[in-house]
Amino acid sequence: MFSQIPEQRILEGYHRVRDDLLQERTVGGNWEGELSTSALSTATAVVALNCVRINSQSVPLADSHRFQQLIEGGLNWLASHQNEDGGWGDTVKSLSNISTSMLARAAFLACEADVQYPDTIARAVDYIESAGGIDAVLRRYGKDRTFSVPILTHCAIAGFVPWEKVIPLPFELACIPARWYSMVRMPVVSYALPALIAIGQVRYHHAPPVNPITRLVRWMAKSRSLRVLEKIQPVNGGFLEATPLTSFVTMSLASIGQADSPVTQRGIRFIVESVCDDGSWPIDTNLATWVTTLSVNALESDLPESSAERIVDWLLQQQYCERHPYTNAAPGGWAWTDLPGGVPDADDTPGSMLALLEMFKHHGQILVGQRSRMRESLNLAIEWLLDLQNRDGGWPTFCRGWGTLPFDKSSADITAHVIRALHRSLQEQSEWTLSERDIFRVNAAIEKGFAFLLRQQRSDGTWLPLWFGNQYVSDESNATYGTARVLQAYVDCQRLDSTESQSALEWLCRTQCESGGWGGGESGSPTSIEETSLAVDVLVSAIVAMEQLSSEDAPSLLYTMQSGADAGLKFLLQSIESGDYDIPTPIGFYFAKLWYFERLYPKTFITSALRRAATLVRSRDDQYIGEQVVEKSG
Repeated sequence: MFSQIPEQRILEGYHRVRDDLLQERTVGGNWEGELSTSALSTATAVVALNCVRINSQSVPLADSHRFQQLIEGGLNWLASHQNEDGGWGDTVKSLSNISTSMLARAAFLACEADVQYPDTIARAVDYIESAGGIDAVLRRYGKDRTFSVPILTHCAIAGFVPWEKVIPLPFELACIPARWYSMVRMPVVSYALPALIAIGQVRYHHAPPVNPITRLVRWMAKSRSLRVLEKIQPVNGGFLEATPLTSFVTMSLASIGQADSPVTQRGIRFIVESVCDDGSWPIDTNLATWVTTLSVNALESDLPESSAERIVDWLLQQQYCERHPYTNAAPGGWAWTDLPGGVPDADDTPGSMLALLEMFKHHGQILVGQRSRMRESLNLAIEWLLDLQNRDGGWPTFCRGWGTLPFDKSSADITAHVIRALHRSLQEQSEWTLSERDIFRVNAAIEKGFAFLLRQQRSDGTWLPLWFGNQYVSDESNATYGTARVLQAYVDCQRLDSTESQSALEWLCRTQCESGGWGGGESGSPTSIEETSLAVDVLVSAIVAMEQLSSEDAPSLLYTMQSGADAGLKFLLQSIESGDYDIPTPIGFYFAKLWYFERLYPKTFITSALRRAATLVRSRDDQYIGEQVVEKSG
């Protein structure tokens, strides 16, 4: 394998990306990363600021001037980042879409800025009309009201859409006990409860229901649901640390006489403090926990010893040890961020578990003092994940059994991630003193998880992820990401002799581009560092594991995989040598298909892939991988 690539070239490439990733650490030793700026976030922030500015009775004059400056800066940024077709995409690298274009156009109207930007508005109107307007927004999200209703509300507040076009939301449901949420069919996903309350109320205010009983019930629920909203708001004001969600809540309340309420004032403070230097807003504050665990798991033993204690301590501090007021999640999970607006989920939790286990494996001698804390933390996390598993055998993101909307259902990539963490915990259970009962429960959960994955596999051998996509694929899915992530669970659990795993590996090799890279798995999808790294990473892992198989299918498939991994590695090495390996691609989804890119994704993904390749070439020479990483002073 890698017969045409000199070993030294592989090692030099790995050392370069490894050292680059290590340089990205913060003073505290963890990684923070940087999320893309967003036209969608900027448009919603501008409207929220304007609503508070014109409706508040207590905003000091200095703050009012500051709001106006931020509004003007945001509108200038939007005008300068309009796409050639007249629309806007979610990021500066995104294709135009109807949702963000409607929001941006409404921002100019709400702030009475059409006169200053006539060309911008004319082009935007043409794009929106050609894209289908309101009907196109509703079609984009289907039955899920999580984002379609906030978009139309934003537009209605701006006077761009009549209130009758905004679908009413049953905000009175927020008044029932949180433990009953999973028993009612919410029209929004679990993490959108603030939008349900605030947007439901603004729609009720401007267009009350005709049915007198419904109108009375909602009138009676107004004050109580606002108390619920205040209770679940993070101390820094940012719901989910997300500018769009916080802005939707803030503008809704400000437009119904609640501009000076505690929720609105905390929300507007979060928005003011979240603005970027260029006048735009990012989609979220940061993904610090997520990118930290991605980095640790990419580096494995090459994480410097001097960082291990600090990172373990930092990760342990991020675990939620009390029931979460937002989703009612039990103690034991991790969120994507270290900030107050995070919510524990089933992707960051296994990522954190794997990072902790990885660090103890390689640096156990210096982590002895933290062993008892790590044991307690991991056992709590295992229990949290077991309790979260859905009846179908898969794992959802936030809440068990909440509903049938896409971002609340079990998903293949998250299920595979959980399986890997549970399996790794079993492998090292002697360190963490799992009881026989817990071992039985974990094994049973893993088997149910694999049964779910088998049912979710598509006829072409692929799996689709939930939180990642590709804007150049016809349905915006990303089979490369999903398939690579699920296959890693099959590798870890030594199940590569299964029909489903070999079918997936064949698909992965079959969809490789002529350049050696991978895109989203569909013809015409451009290659990216992220997707190519994921494919190479899992192919190299699978090759090492499959060489142990006696399956009659293994030899021919193994040769195909080796050729694919070889070409993919060349693609990555060329990107490193040309200096293009750290250019991020918008492959991430935030809630409701909201695109983002993260500056550290290409660096973490390529480090993992190159390290695996370097480990393979070194192990076959019976040598140690790479030189020892030494911390630089200063």
